[in-house]
Parts: sequence; structure tokens; C-alpha cells
Amino acid sequence: MTGSMMQATEAEPITLEKLWTERYFSPKTITRGLSMQDGYHYTLIHENTEIKQYRYDTGELVDTIFSSRGLLEDAEESPLRINTYILSPDEQMLLVGVKEEAIYRRSRRAEYHLWNRETETLVPLSEGTKQRLPDFSPDGSKIAFVRQNNLYIKELSTGVEYPVTTDGLHNHIINGTTDWVYEEEFYLTKGFEWSPDGRRIAFLRFDESHVREFVMMKYGQLYPEEYRFKYPKAGEENSHVTLHMYDLETGQLTTIDTGQETDRYIPRLQWTQDPEVLSFQQLNRHQNHLEIFLTNAASGETRLLYEEHNQWYVRVTFDLTFLEDGRHFILSSEKDGYDQLFLFDMDGNELLCLTPGNYDLNRFLGVDEENGLVYYLARTGSPLTNDLYAVDLQGENRRRLTTGSGTNSPSFGNGYRFYINRFATATKPPVYSVHDAEGQLVQVLEDNAELGRRVDSHGFTDPEFFSFDTSEGVALNAQMIRPPDFDPKKFYPVLMYVYGGPGHQAVVDNWNVFNGVWFQMLAQQGYIVVTVDNRGTGGRGETFRKMTYLQLGKYETIDQIEAARYLGELNFVDASRIAIFGWSYGGYLSSLCLAKGADVFAAAIAVAPVTSWRFYDTIYTERFMRTPQENPDGYDDNSPINHVDKIRGDYLLVHGTADDNVHYQNAIEMADTLIEAGVDFEMMIYPDHNHGIFTSSARLHLYRLMTDFLDRSIGR
Repeated sequence: MTGSMMQATEAEPITLEKLWTERYFSPKTITRGLSMQDGYHYTLIHENTEIKQYRYDTGELVDTIFSSRGLLEDAEESPLRINTYILSPDEQMLLVGVKEEAIYRRSRRAEYHLWNRETETLVPLSEGTKQRLPDFSPDGSKIAFVRQNNLYIKELSTGVEYPVTTDGLHNHIINGTTDWVYEEEFYLTKGFEWSPDGRRIAFLRFDESHVREFVMMKYGQLYPEEYRFKYPKAGEENSHVTLHMYDLETGQLTTIDTGQETDRYIPRLQWTQDPEVLSFQQLNRHQNHLEIFLTNAASGETRLLYEEHNQWYVRVTFDLTFLEDGRHFILSSEKDGYDQLFLFDMDGNELLCLTPGNYDLNRFLGVDEENGLVYYLARTGSPLTNDLYAVDLQGENRRRLTTGSGTNSPSFGNGYRFYINRFATATKPPVYSVHDAEGQLVQVLEDNAELGRRVDSHGFTDPEFFSFDTSEGVALNAQMIRPPDFDPKKFYPVLMYVYGGPGHQAVVDNWNVFNGVWFQMLAQQGYIVVTVDNRGTGGRGETFRKMTYLQLGKYETIDQIEAARYLGELNFVDASRIAIFGWSYGGYLSSLCLAKGADVFAAAIAVAPVTSWRFYDTIYTERFMRTPQENPDGYDDNSPINHVDKIRGDYLLVHGTADDNVHYQNAIEMADTLIEAGVDFEMMIYPDHNHGIFTSSARLHLYRLMTDFLDRSIGR
């Protein structure tokens, strides 16, 4: 990149309109689509209305397997946008989802239609209301789906549809999918699984009738409407979750014995390679004791396969993989101090660590059992970068498949013959490319060369990575963006960006899609922008990541304040003009820093902040803090609403009224406390916007607001 050598006077100005209205700096992406069964072809949605089939090895367009034009159109006869699609096991049938609507962050409902590629006929999946989570049976003869909190099955040969459950009711009973808190914190929305032979379906049932409701107002009409949903706050009652099994041959519905304790979680269920054996995971409410059970589908007998205790908490993943040999499974764990992959036998005995070393696993990508290879991403060289590796099932012949230094995000096709990779650095926009299983480049799908030219013409400066030691001797990783015409003899204002939440990393060698452009704009205007990863963040092992346990906010704030002091001592920084900005957990920390670091921070911006952990959900908060009843001081000592009297700098508080995640209540309580304490502040509310405040108009307004606030508080 040559932007760092371009003088600011020669560069085109970066504007917020280009960023948010024109999306001028948005990189082109490749929708990963679906790999086909043969492992040599993959499918992508093209221009939102077609599903096309390509070859991995040549990039050749083989076929257009579906187009919504003439088949799925709106009232003006324009083809409908294809939101999602699913291929049947034999790839002759295609489920196409249109008119999708979001429920929460990861949940959607849509109108699904079934396309027969051979007969070229299209029929609705169901004549009822929109459906969720449709899934073909392993033999492709049936589809299971969820509608209005009940689980259904459709027989494709006869067109007959019937319910597996009938007691589903909004805000009371959920079958086959999950409640808000499981979706948000366990990343689990699909709450059912077909057995490998298609004879049975195992599913979760949530009784949330006793969980207290949270109420949000929806505006934009004469009488605003109430929207109520079940949201268990820290220390409050969770849904009662049970596990069930439906036998399609007998019609029998059974409840699986999960023990006497009901105040616990069932965050995962999956079948083993044996169609008669189901596995499920249980986690106690403190989330420091994980158990994996096996249930015999015929007899109902359940046995413990594996358990793990942790002095802090156990991280639940989707990594559990039962091998086709029926004798082994792979699981990731932090039990040895770093996130690693382990091989076990089916008696739960550990055989070996597949990824030994003092580094964290970044992601488990799967097992090529035909060739006996395990693929994974790991941060071996630095917490700032990652690489793709292959190792055999004996833990030997380890090899790195990616080249260069940056951030990789590969996705393998069936059979592990090819993968599509996204590679980016802090100075190079994402490149999407196809590689073979040895890591050799096959073709480049998108190089974002045009974005690179736009970046250069607008004079982006290269971010600089550095580290510094705190007064406690802790080395913290950081990144700095300087003005393009930087002069070490001048004194510059500084904006610090923070997220800082458990396990998260903001300081990584990766392309920063949106905030990165805003930071470059601020640099053009004479600001230095700095990001620091405090204690509690990821990529540096379990001890570093979990040391904030029971005291969220304490050490993170100490580290950010020390970072500000360190920056203030640099001979080109104006120590009297340092501000801090964060969103969500970052908004929590920016608020706390302005109060506890009143002597170093001149201003803070907090977007959608948690202002008291007592307002947040059970699973996330109690994982790190236990309950408020057990740990009241941990909750209160570092809640921003309890420290507003210390604030001396300028404070901008921002929230969306329809935030189902970090509720608007957080902002209201913070504002009320500030007013009672006589502290002046600024506040902006975005009506009917959720946690992301993501519409183009709202984002433009928000970033214009924040830019103006910075100019007034610490600007030149």
C-alpha cells in the first residue's frame, strides 16, 4: 500500500457519506455458499436472484441451478431476493428461502419453496406461516422445520405435513429451536437433529413460561406497540430445558433422562456416527463443569462420556466431532492452559493433544478421515495473526498451509479437496481465493484491487502495531494510526478505541471494514487513533483471558487508563486531549474509564453500553461473574452507574430503543444517575434501532454525531 507515502493535501478526502451512504470503501465479498457432495463443485448466490454452480479447480461456471426470475417474484414481477438455500442429500431438490425476516441476532424466518431440479417444478414447503430451520432427512425423503414454536415433518413423496409437537406457544413453550439467551450466548438456534438413518429426531424443548418478560416499545405509529420477550437477567430464573426424541417409525415421543438438576444448560446435542446413539452436553449454571453424555436411542440408557472442571469457566464450542471409525472423538479444550484439540476414545480417555504448544487454537475446521488429517487455524506465531495447519491423527507431520502474515478464514469443501480462503491484513483488503488441500493457489475469486486503489487515492496510512508494559509488568498489544502528514514536533489529540470483552481481540492484523475507515478519516483530520487489547482479551492463553473472572471491568479499566497515561507521555501526544470510544462491552469500558480515569480522559463515547451487569443476561454475565446474589461487589464495584460522580470530561451516551441485547434500560438508568449527580452529558437515542444501529441513515447520523463530538471535546 502506498497511502502512507501520500501527503494529506494530495489525497482525496474521506467522507462519512462515502463510508455509509455510498459504501465506497466496502470490500467486495464472496458468499461462501455450499460445497457440493463430490467436493469438486460449489454453489453461490449470484446477484441475489440466482444460484450458480462452479468448479473449484478452474472457476468454470457449470450450471445455473435455480433462478427466482419467473418463479418467485413480487407484485411488480421483479425476481425476489434469495436469502438462503439448502440442497437435498442427492442434490436433486433445493429449498429456497425468500422474504426472510430477522427475529433476533441469529434467528430468521422465511417463506421456503422446494425446487425439483429434474422436473423443474416449484412448490411451497408449507402453506402455513413462515418457517424456520428447514432440514432434509439424511435420505432426502422428508424435511423437518419449525413454525410457531412447534416442530413439523413433511413427507416429500406424499406432500403430507404433520406436527411432532403441538404445545408450542409464544413466550411459553418452544420446540425445536431455542430461547433468546441460548441463541445469543451459546450461538444455538437449531434445536433439533436427525439421526444418521433418519428414523429419529432429537430436539430441545424450552419452558420459558416462568421467565420474566422484558418489554420494548415499537414506535412509528399513533399508539406505540409493546413487544414482549423472555429475557432472563443475571441471577433470575432461566427456561426449563428438556431433551426429547421422536421415533418416526413408531410415532413414539420420549423424554431423555438428563438428571435431576434442572437449573443447568443443555448447550449442544448431536448424533454420533451410530444412529442408535445420541450425544448431548450439559453445563452447570456456573458453567465450570461440562459433561458429555451418550444416550442409547432404543433403551434410553445414558452414560457419561466425558467431563471437565475448570476453576473459572468452560468454553462451549461446536468442535465435538465423532469419527467415522466409531471409536474416537475430537474435542477442543482449554484444560492445559491454551485452547487446543484433543483426541479421545469412546470411553472418554484422552489419547493425545493434536495441537500441543503455548498458543491458542483459532478455529477447528474438520477431519479428513479418508486421509487421516485434521485441519485447524491457530495463532502460533503471534496473537495478531493466524495460519491454517494440517496434522495427522497421530499428532505428527504437522504442516502450515497458508503463506504470508495476516488473518486467514478458510472454508473447506466436501472431501477436503479444496478450500476457499479469505486473507487480509491491516493494510491489505480481503482477497478471496481457492486453494487445494496442500494450500496451493488454484484461483483468485476476488482481489479487491479496486478498493485498494480507492484506499491509496484517499491517503490511508498504515496502522502500526506495538506493545508496551504496564506498571504491573504486563505487556499489552496495541495499534496506532497516525495522520498522513504526521509531524513528531506537533502535539496531537488521541482517540482510543476499545472493546476489551472476554476473549475478544481488536488488535489483529486484519482489515477493519467500517471503523477502520472512520479512523483513517479522523487521522486525516489530525487525530491519532489507538487501540489496546487489555487483560481479559483473547489469543494469549487461558490465564490472560480469564483473569478478569468475578471482576469484569476492573483490570480492563486499569489497563486502558495505563495505556492513556503511556500515550500521554509520548512527545507528540497532547495528554490533555485523549478520548475513548467503545460500543457494547466497549461502551461499558469507555464509560468506566471516563469515571475512574478522570485525570487522563478528556471525553468518552459510549454506544449501547452495559451500565450495570445486573441488567444483562444470565448465561453471559454469570459465566464471568456468577450471580449477583453470590458476587454483589463484583457486580457493583465496576458498574458505571455507581461511578458517575467521578466524571469530569465530556460524555456522549448513545442507544437504540429496540436493542434486545443490551437494553435501552442501561442508557436510561445511566442518564438518570448522571442527572441526579449533576453531571452534564450528551445523549442520542435511535428510535426502533437494535444493538447494531445499522441502517445507512442511522450510521451516517451516528458517525457524524461522534465526529462532531470529538471535534468539540478534543479537536483542534
